[in-house]
Amino acid sequence: MTTNIKNLSVSPSTTLLEAMRILGRGAAQVVLVVDGRSRLLGTLTDGDIRRGLLQGLTLEAPVEKLMNRDFRFVRNVDDPESVLEMMKREVLRQIPVLDEHGRVENLLLLQELLSPPPLTNSVVIMAGGMGTRLRPYTDSCPKPMLPVGDKPMLEILLESCIASGFRSFYISVNYLKEQIIQYFGDGTRLGVSITYLIENAPLGTAGSLQLLPSSVTEPFLVLNGDVLTRLNPRQLLQYHREHHANATLCVREHQLTVPFGVVDVKGVDLAGFEEKPTLRRLVNAGVYVIEPKLLPLIPQDEHFDMPTLLQSAQDAGHRVVVCPIHEYWIDIGRPESLQEAHASWGNSKSPQP
Repeated sequence: MTTNIKNLSVSPSTTLLEAMRILGRGAAQVVLVVDGRSRLLGTLTDGDIRRGLLQGLTLEAPVEKLMNRDFRFVRNVDDPESVLEMMKREVLRQIPVLDEHGRVENLLLLQELLSPPPLTNSVVIMAGGMGTRLRPYTDSCPKPMLPVGDKPMLEILLESCIASGFRSFYISVNYLKEQIIQYFGDGTRLGVSITYLIENAPLGTAGSLQLLPSSVTEPFLVLNGDVLTRLNPRQLLQYHREHHANATLCVREHQLTVPFGVVDVKGVDLAGFEEKPTLRRLVNAGVYVIEPKLLPLIPQDEHFDMPTLLQSAQDAGHRVVVCPIHEYWIDIGRPESLQEAHASWGNSKSPQP
């Protein structure tokens, strides 16, 4: 979640009186002292001001006389769950988030991290695939219901979104759909609303979006049901809005090492060698934010994949942006990736085919 940093930021010459007024207007309970380039110089709390007054300072004194120059902060690339654990461990009610230049990018509030305000945006989870590459695990179990640790990965996805404040869910189902519907029901057990988009035939990674009701009028998340990530979906939604996008595609860097020496040529002449080079490319991470205005681009009752939708949207003049995922991410599409998920995420025994 993003706090309005501008309203909390002051220059070093700002008076303590003005700082007190800012503290009284919000729940952040901190003032950020920044330079002309928004680089954080120090922080100031109500307790700091009271201590200064006891030392004889007046309310007309500049905040630089009292600001805490030895402040705690995190970087914008730090893992959100690790940050939350650190804040709870050190009893930090708030902590600034800085970019690589020391500029304030966000202010995380412990109370909001623990109990984020609910969002009215919906989440669509694609859970209709047959999981053919995971057979025999998926012979009698839909892929999103395969356990990772002690619960189905679909439940892990739902809980991650619920923890970020999402309450409205649509799950697209086809293969062995009864197991999913029976397990989650209408979402009452989880304190949310779950509606099922029934695919009578496989509709691809975007085709079932045309089954969404007209009541969906805000940007919504789309998640592949076989992807686990620690990306904060609330922050993804904020990223989408900040870039004024009509669609946001999450990507992940994938490295592939060529196991041979690569030979470069110029015509028939040798141009050079490169020994076992590593190629780095961005790959589709199976996580998206979509504006409802794109839904008319999806044909009715036809197999339609997300890359086709995004390309069609771009061709029609809509803005499609890319969001890199640096957090943990894994596509559970093969037996070896399922085992990897158990090693890195789950705590229980791996499922047996």
